[in-house]
Amino acid sequence: MAPYLPESGMKVGYSVDDEREAAQQLDPSLPLLQDADLRDKIVLLRVDHNVVKKGRVQDQYRIDVTLATMYNIVERGGRPIIMTHIGRPLDKKTKAITVNKDDAVDAVVAYLQRKLRIKFVVPEFHITEPEGIVDIDTSVNWLIHDLKEGKIGGIYLPNTRWFAGEEDKGDKRERFVIQLAGLADVYVNDAFGSWQPHASTYQITKLLPSYAGLCLQDELFNVKLVLNPARPFVAVVAGAKYDTKIGPLKEIYKKVDKLILGGLIFNTFLCAKYGLKIAGVEESDIELARELVEQDKNEKKIVELPYVVESDVTDGRHEGKFRTISIKDSGSKEFKYVVDVDPKSFEEGPVLEALTSAKTIFVNAVMGLVPHFWQGTRKMDEVIDRNRDAQKFFGGGDTLQVFKRLLPGIYHEAMDSPKYYLFTGGGTVLKVLEEGDPFGLDIVKALVENKRQRA
Repeated sequence: MAPYLPESGMKVGYSVDDEREAAQQLDPSLPLLQDADLRDKIVLLRVDHNVVKKGRVQDQYRIDVTLATMYNIVERGGRPIIMTHIGRPLDKKTKAITVNKDDAVDAVVAYLQRKLRIKFVVPEFHITEPEGIVDIDTSVNWLIHDLKEGKIGGIYLPNTRWFAGEEDKGDKRERFVIQLAGLADVYVNDAFGSWQPHASTYQITKLLPSYAGLCLQDELFNVKLVLNPARPFVAVVAGAKYDTKIGPLKEIYKKVDKLILGGLIFNTFLCAKYGLKIAGVEESDIELARELVEQDKNEKKIVELPYVVESDVTDGRHEGKFRTISIKDSGSKEFKYVVDVDPKSFEEGPVLEALTSAKTIFVNAVMGLVPHFWQGTRKMDEVIDRNRDAQKFFGGGDTLQVFKRLLPGIYHEAMDSPKYYLFTGGGTVLKVLEEGDPFGLDIVKALVENKRQRA
């Protein structure tokens, strides 16, 4: 708490310390939204609102964490044009873009309008199959006029991946970026989860004064804490395929004191270590996992979950078709589908010790094949929450959605707890852990270079 003194010098109130310190702790080379001149400026705001499936918002959190940036822009005299990508409409092989209403921004816009009671308008552009939106039509200038006049609260562009130039690396990208920059005076990136250097996250910084939004600042600050953790440091990592996590997993292993694996990653590790066959685990992944097994023979960082759930099928939780087993004690070398971790794995022995003694815990994991098998994940999250001393970091869309669904009370407490941080981009966190530096992300380097060029 500090006294608030207006120009008169008379104490008329006080300000409240909200304990936020992200901006003060970041590298000064990063251009911050707080330092931008926004008065009477059109601000092009890139967010990560990739939370829509089949036309419905699945995760409001990733929208809500960008509201502070939106408010900051408007409160300081700026007028926002917002953009995000949704889904993967580009076929990487054929280069065809499929424009589907299920991948539209409409559900996000409806949510924002209900939340903020502000009118947003989505411009309509001509769509050419299979190229998508080739040009930003000049008719958008009518909307920008109304935005400046205060007749509408914001413009929300169509899905950026509907535009032919968003993921292109040639002339289409250059054309799109020039048209995009022509809409605004200032660019703000608040999309930590969109780390790929696409037109709307990277190339645009070459044409407009560019700044990091408040959400991006928070994410960069907190991922630095994961890179430089209080110890003991425990990471919990799961995934549906081993080969997509191998790079980050190698780097995470180097940094942690203990590592707990889940999902198909754990199944693959078990196959590689004990010479097992588990349904759904590919031989190519087992071969990749052998390197981790060899490494762990000496360092012994991986804490194995002792009890798992084996199921005959994966299409549901059918009575009589699943069972708890101890793989090491079963005497068998072949197993059907391992679909979850039995909750008692988290209630005893080295696993419980690791989670309760940790000072930093990073979680990018759903342990079971949800929605049918969720008991292991719920117990894991409960045990982690009981560690009141640890700084807890959760990352990944699936990780957060399952956390919210299974333990809504703890989830909502975590959203405002100084002992928790919920990352909007789990994949980006893994990328940073692999690279070892959040300022190594292309989208962050682009912002830093933009500031250097303007100096």
